[in-house]
Amino acid sequence: MATNDLSARGVTFTVLDAMDAPHTGRILRLRLQSGEAPSIKVLKSAELEATGPDGQRASVTVKGFPTMGGKPSDDRLARTGRVDLHVEESGDGGPVATRWKVTFR
Repeated sequence: MATNDLSARGVTFTVLDAMDAPHTGRILRLRLQSGEAPSIKVLKSAELEATGPDGQRASVTVKGFPTMGGKPSDDRLARTGRVDLHVEESGDGGPVATRWKVTFR
């Protein structure tokens, strides 16, 4: 499944928690809000678009998965709808924070 297919299918995540990563980037804890859970393989190196409650936007590139909560798997994402991502942000919207919506670009 290509990322274009995912954006057309309406895959949307909500940011539950956001924190600075230990060395660089940010860690985002996401919950699947709508759409079918994508595979971990599709999320790896994905280009995402984050939109804040006040309309601010930021581009987000997935760098990997923090393992503080255990190794991510397709089964866990499909069952719980939650995933942690290590990301790099770009854009003028400021750092991604809780209640932001994240979609595939």
